[in-house]
Amino acid sequence: MKHLSRFLAASLLVLGFSTANAQDENNPWAVSIGVNAVDIFPTGGDLINQGEIFDEFFNASDHWNILPSVSTLSVGKYIGDGFTFTVTGSVNKIENAGELPDGTDVPADDLSYYAADGRISYSFKNALKSGWFDPYLGVGGGYTWVDENGAGTLNGSLGFNLWLTENLAFNVQTTYKHVFEDYDIPGAGGNLNYPPTHFQHSAGLTFAFGGKDTDGDGVYDKDDECPDVPGLEEFNGCPDTDGDGITDAKDDCPDTAGTAEFNGCPDTDGDGVPDPKDECPTVAGLADLNGCPDADGDGITDAKDECPNEAGPVANNGCPYQDKDGDGVLDKDDNCPDVAGTVANNGCPEVTEEVQKKLNEYAAEVLFDSGKSSIKEQSNARLAEIIAILKEYPTAKFTIEGHTDSQGRATNNQRLSDSRANAVKTYLTENGIDQFRLSAIGYGEDKPIASNKTRAGRAKNRRVEINLVK
Repeated sequence: MKHLSRFLAASLLVLGFSTANAQDENNPWAVSIGVNAVDIFPTGGDLINQGEIFDEFFNASDHWNILPSVSTLSVGKYIGDGFTFTVTGSVNKIENAGELPDGTDVPADDLSYYAADGRISYSFKNALKSGWFDPYLGVGGGYTWVDENGAGTLNGSLGFNLWLTENLAFNVQTTYKHVFEDYDIPGAGGNLNYPPTHFQHSAGLTFAFGGKDTDGDGVYDKDDECPDVPGLEEFNGCPDTDGDGITDAKDDCPDTAGTAEFNGCPDTDGDGVPDPKDECPTVAGLADLNGCPDADGDGITDAKDECPNEAGPVANNGCPYQDKDGDGVLDKDDNCPDVAGTVANNGCPEVTEEVQKKLNEYAAEVLFDSGKSSIKEQSNARLAEIIAILKEYPTAKFTIEGHTDSQGRATNNQRLSDSRANAVKTYLTENGIDQFRLSAIGYGEDKPIASNKTRAGRAKNRRVEINLVK
């Protein structure tokens, strides 16, 4: 083309400015290359037989002028808050320019087309919370030459980027260019906008690059593994405070030089356990004991072993088990370590039938005020003997049962038996017997042990029993 120099000049102008479809602050610069199509048909003047704006907008075969080669170059820079400034240079041939009123084609014999444009665009990518779909709107202006004629234009753009990777996108854009000047078109019979108001479409690839260096360490944020802290290039922008060749982020001891074997930590006592994990960092010990020594080899560190020179189990703090009550059951298994018992009863003494009988002999002598659950004071001696027996069997549990004769209403007898059983339980717990070892229940007149037809029988039936829970 005879005006190729104009396109080269426009390209140099573009490269001298900031530009196009930039991503964000981490990749602020972008360069786009592609092809463009110029469509004059929907926007022609009164003297050209054209349609209204957007008429036959997608009729590419009849109205679009496409140069089958790379014909568009854009450079852009991200400004901030979603805004980008873009400068674009393009070149084309005009072969389809519409029709004159008499039906003949507008003279357009391979007219050259050149344009240099600038715009401010706003991206909706963040508003849509999308990582790949990046639509935008733009407004700007430029200058367009068709053959020898040139004119300024006011431009409005709509487009989108499809980001294939962090730095590569497929770009599609359409721009409406409004022309403000009139020129003669040979053979048109009057003045027309020439270059005319028109659409310019483009498609191509966008390459984002450049970067922000927040911490000023010479490594761009997009490549800086520690973008907010100055670091070294050999560590991808991360610092190494202790100079041990391990970055602080990966160094378990960033302020103390160590070795890679221990993730940057030292091993002061040389026992193979790094200091932060060594509970005894100045004394060589064993790895399975967190670096502490174990003189008697019982698996308990000397510092926690109450018998450091005599092996014993962990459960007994490193000391061998004892049998304080000498009943043949080790204290660890003895439910009554201070009272001799039997192996069968886990080291606790067993309540024999003789003891059970004695308990109920004493319980039968616990007397109450007539028709009440208050215990007579004369029963205190027997209750003391009951308490003494219960204390000899500290793990045994007992049920205190209340019984009455059959005189009176059954509901009253049931209530009275409950009250008397609980009165005995309360007395025993208030005098040293664990309440969780005792339960109380009343049976009313349901379980007589003698005839209720005689005074002596009824007296026997009015009783309290204390029975072992087996």
